[in-house]
Amino acid sequence: MLIYNTTYQVENDDARNFVIWLHEVYMPQVEENGLLKTPRLTRILSHKEQDTECFSLQWEVEDTRTLHQWHTAQGMELNAEMMQVFKDKVLAFSTLMEVIE
Repeated sequence: MLIYNTTYQVENDDARNFVIWLHEVYMPQVEENGLLKTPRLTRILSHKEQDTECFSLQWEVEDTRTLHQWHTAQGMELNAEMMQVFKDKVLAFSTLMEVIE
């Protein structure tokens, strides 16, 4: 089992709207696709930059092939939509982790 994590750094003024967008737009569309499962959205408390909030959105994914399939079929489009809505007020990076226990 793999964990696909994306960390978002969001300007304070947009943080509330960003979380709403994740809950109402992003997460339902990803869940509907069915390739990524069991979402977990958390607020990051450490390493906080001034005037920003940080969030982590994690999904379980079966393997790298499935993640690649999701990314090309839906992930790139959703990221483009996020950039259109929030422009440069959100920075993101993704990490792929393997569950070992």
